[in-house]
Amino acid sequence: MTEFLTARFPGTGGRIKESPEDFQVEEIPLYPACGEGEHLYLEVEKSGLTTFDALQRLAHVLGVPEREMGYAGLKDERALTRQFISVPGIRPEQAQGLELEGMRILSVRRHRNKLRLGHLAGNRFRIRIRDVVPGALERALDSLHVLEGIGVPNRFGLQRYGALGNSHLVGRAILRGDYKEAARQVVGDPETILNERWRLAAEAFRQERWQAALQELPPRFGSERRLIQDLLAGKTWQDAVLRLPRKLLRLYLSACQSSLFDRVVAMRLASLETLWPGDLAYRHDNGACFRVEDPVLEQERADRFEISPSGPMFGYKMTMASGPTGVLEESLMDKEKITLRAFRIGRGLSMEGERRPLRVPVREMDIRQDGNDLLLSFSLPRGSYATCVLQEIMKS
Repeated sequence: MTEFLTARFPGTGGRIKESPEDFQVEEIPLYPACGEGEHLYLEVEKSGLTTFDALQRLAHVLGVPEREMGYAGLKDERALTRQFISVPGIRPEQAQGLELEGMRILSVRRHRNKLRLGHLAGNRFRIRIRDVVPGALERALDSLHVLEGIGVPNRFGLQRYGALGNSHLVGRAILRGDYKEAARQVVGDPETILNERWRLAAEAFRQERWQAALQELPPRFGSERRLIQDLLAGKTWQDAVLRLPRKLLRLYLSACQSSLFDRVVAMRLASLETLWPGDLAYRHDNGACFRVEDPVLEQERADRFEISPSGPMFGYKMTMASGPTGVLEESLMDKEKITLRAFRIGRGLSMEGERRPLRVPVREMDIRQDGNDLLLSFSLPRGSYATCVLQEIMKS
């Protein structure tokens, strides 16, 4: 169960994402397109499409290989979103005003380089929270006041862990070298599956009745089907798991990193804004980190939100904290039976790791009542999630 930074204030309740217009996201570019160069930056508005869906459709219409296109961030399918996509070698008139199903081009401008993942300053959100409780506006204002002063817990949250909430368990099993458990988690725990055919397939899989598992598995489960077929063909648990798509395996490993980070956030929640001796402080202006030798001296900068304590996205190159923070991080790895070396898997799966701020600033906040709904707007730095703000406000 999630613990809240704003636990002393009651939540607003309510629902989100009743329609795409209820959840609007606009990318804040890291830099403006300069107006010249071989790449065309398209400002795309889309609804009901993932970023990958948009790339695929644009690649088909514009006749450009999808791999040559660029994007700065992934945007939710169940939302009305605006983001930038770069396309090389086309003329502005080929894209200007283009409208496809679920998507339209708002503007085009040339730039010299391909847009890369992470090349954005942040995202601006406009969200409707429907059917809130009486007195919700006052409750939300109390919680937002805390978030404005202390910051938002920089959690990843449930959306990181897949439909069954277990993607991190697949990653953890891989890092431990327990490929049988990884395979079991990929197919799923029958006790957590509501779909009857999927549940029957998972039960058969755990009994190592491969043919029955294949027969019951719904058609859309392509990766799970390939895993079972490899086991039927006599491959080892390790080979069968590592033959899954590399992109999917990296997603599992990233989910494990995220889960461990979220646990550190939970352990530091009561002092999220406070520097400890040995902390690696994160500079919000450039993302650099430095070791805190004198927390009293550096706390003034933390109070101005120039720096924040950082937490671990564990990996084989990541720098561990020292002092009390280092003890906390090492004890977490010991409990999980994982080492930093374990993240050096090879096969294109090695995870270098990095430091991530435990909190982030929330900016441009505004909230007002609209009948039984609340209309909320704010902005967050890149890599941070609107759900972290909504959890603190709604508490549902």
